[in-house]
Order: sequence, then C-alpha cells, then structure tokens
Amino acid sequence: MKSVILSIGDELVLGQTVDTNSAWLSQQLASVGCDIFAHQTVSDDQAMIELAIRENAPRCDCLLISGGLGPTEDDLTRQGLAAVLNVSLELDPGWLAQMEAMFAARKRTMVPANRIQAMLPKGTTAIHNTCGTACGIRARIGSCDIYIMPGVPKEMKAMFTRDILPHIAGRGNGAVILSRTLHTFGMGESNVGQMLGDLMNRQRNPSVGTTVANGMVSLRINARFKTIDEARRQIELTDAACRQCLGHLIFGADDITLPQVIAQLLATSGKTIATAESCTGGMLAGMLTDIPGSSRYFLEGFVTYTNQSKTRILGVRPETLQQHGAVSEPVVAEMAQAARRLSGADFALAISGVAGPDGGTPEKPVGTVCFGFAHTGGVLTRTISHWGDRAMVRDRACKTALTILRCHLLNVPLPF
Repeated sequence: MKSVILSIGDELVLGQTVDTNSAWLSQQLASVGCDIFAHQTVSDDQAMIELAIRENAPRCDCLLISGGLGPTEDDLTRQGLAAVLNVSLELDPGWLAQMEAMFAARKRTMVPANRIQAMLPKGTTAIHNTCGTACGIRARIGSCDIYIMPGVPKEMKAMFTRDILPHIAGRGNGAVILSRTLHTFGMGESNVGQMLGDLMNRQRNPSVGTTVANGMVSLRINARFKTIDEARRQIELTDAACRQCLGHLIFGADDITLPQVIAQLLATSGKTIATAESCTGGMLAGMLTDIPGSSRYFLEGFVTYTNQSKTRILGVRPETLQQHGAVSEPVVAEMAQAARRLSGADFALAISGVAGPDGGTPEKPVGTVCFGFAHTGGVLTRTISHWGDRAMVRDRACKTALTILRCHLLNVPLPF
C-alpha cells in the first residue's frame, strides 16, 4: 500500500507550529507495512485543499488528512472534500447529539458555530472523536481510502489508533516496515558511506541510508517484509553487517545518545570524570550531568573562560599561555591534568577553542578546538577544526570530547 499524509493549517505553512502529526502517522503506517509516498502541507484555503485532495487521491491507496475540522471560518477541510466529491454537506444527527451531550456534561453551552462540526459531505461516514468535538470523516475516491482527522495531536492519535489503523492494517495483508537507526560520530558522511559499500544499494531490502544531524552521521535501516518475524530477522542481519563495516564507530541505536553511552560505560567501569572548559562554558559538564545518576561518576567541573582564570583556578602556567596561546594543546594538557588532580577523578577532559563568530586568526581560524584528556597513563591532546556557527562548534566540541573518553574506555582507536 502507498499512502500520502496531508496536513492543513496556516500555522503549519507559516512555521508557527511544527507538524508532529505527519511524523507520528508515518511511524504508525510503517508498522503495518504501508509505504509513505509523500508529506504535503497546505494552508487554510479551500481551493488549495481541493487541489491537494484531487492530486493525491489518484496516486495512493490511503490519504490521511489532519486539520481544518474546527468550528471557525478558517476550518475548511470538510468543505474542500465535499467540493471534490461534488456533494453537499449534510447534518449528522448522531454526532450532533453526541456533541451536545459533551457540552452538557461539561456544563457549557454549545454555540451555533459548533454545528458545522456535525456537517459531513453526503455519502461519507463520521469517525467518532472520544477526546473532542470534531468528528473525523471517512470517504473513498476510486481505490483511495480517505481519512480526515482533527489537527489536535491528542484527538488525532486516539482516533487513528482506535478506528483507522485497523482498516489500513487489514488492507496491508500483514506486511510490515520496521526501522532502526544507528548513530556514529567522528567521521564524515561520505567516509561512512564508502565504508558501508554495497549495503547502501538502493535496491537492497532492508535498505540502508545515511542522514546528518547535530554533527552525527546516522544510518537508517528500513526493512519491508510480509511478516514481522521476517522483518525483525532481516533488520538484525543488516544491523550486524553495518557494525561489521563500521565497528566501534557506531556508538548507539535509535534513541540512545552519546552522553547516555558514556554514562553507562563510566558506571560499569566504576571510573569518575572531571571537566575543564573554556569555549564550551560548562556545556560538556551539562551533557554529562543531564543523565540521571551522574553523581556516581561526575565529580567536578571547572569553567575557566579567561586566561587569568586558567592560571588562578587550574594553575596553567602564564608562560604556557604566552608562548602557545589559550587555544593550544599545551594549555589543554595542563588544564586536564589540573582538573584531574584537583578533583581526584580518574579522568579529566579539557576544551579550549575559537567558537566564533569572532576571534579567529589565520593560524587558528574560527572552529579550531583543542582537547586534553588526562588519565592514569598521562595526557592525550588533539586539535580539530569544526565547521559551523558558534552553537554548532560548541556542540561538536563537547561530542568530540565525549568520543575521546568513549574510545579510551573501550580501548579502541579514535576516529579522528
């Protein structure tokens, strides 16, 4: 089955509200083997709604529409569907009675404007709403089933789960699409793609694709099979094949974050960590302590933003700063060693860099970040150039520091 998801609302088109409905519906459709052909968003304009329905119905088996079922003049989805079907709107007495009962139960008066929510295009069927006053609408154009739901996420989800998904699943003959996402950090997308080789063949099932977000390259595995058991088996085989290609570069799957992985590794090993930060201003300590139970492994964080504070708090030698500059490996080495000594932690991470937008030089342009990692065997330093604006540089710097710690805990080589 192929489906299209249509979202309606001026607030969506103008970017005032993020369309979370489409993402959620896509996940639900995939769970019953329904391919999502397209997402489309249109404004509260009847002509645009009509055009979207006319264009999408012939090219899919299932058209899901959310939004535009309210009682105000800009709620025009039912009118748009009626125009496409070339029928009039008719009152549904059963839904009108249920609406009136809802208002009475809440000791509220139903204003005349709400009656429009009981008006359906002739020949269509109401889908009951257990969470609100806007009933859904079920219709059919050719071989395409059309389901219209309220735009309010709570109402939409309840209606879809209870009354719509079973119909779609029945047409799918038990087919399923399962997905998994594997996350990497420290290597570019093109390099990751090259390492994956034939696994990224577009004709492959399960398919493997890469996406980039927040400095991470993630692998999206989609398995489309007739049974859930076969989909699960195949997704596990592809997961293993991806890990065979990328090894320790993969740090987690699905909702697992890099700080969560670090937290688990530190907790398991019984080791502790301290931080010393300059350009990131405490962000690294924040990532480490965002995880519940972080008091087991995080001992102390030092934010030494100026040269004076680096000397006064951490004891970085003035001659080191003068000779090499604050953004240098000798300085972060001293920062890390001092943080480890002062806190008594097993490990200490230090960061100093040029986050921008100003402060860069030809020798140390914006994005240059130095890292120091102190451990029982000494201190490791790295200098890495990060691309992006100030927020991106700071975020990637923290993730780079966490990756240095992760690789040490796993005793594997750094990817950079």
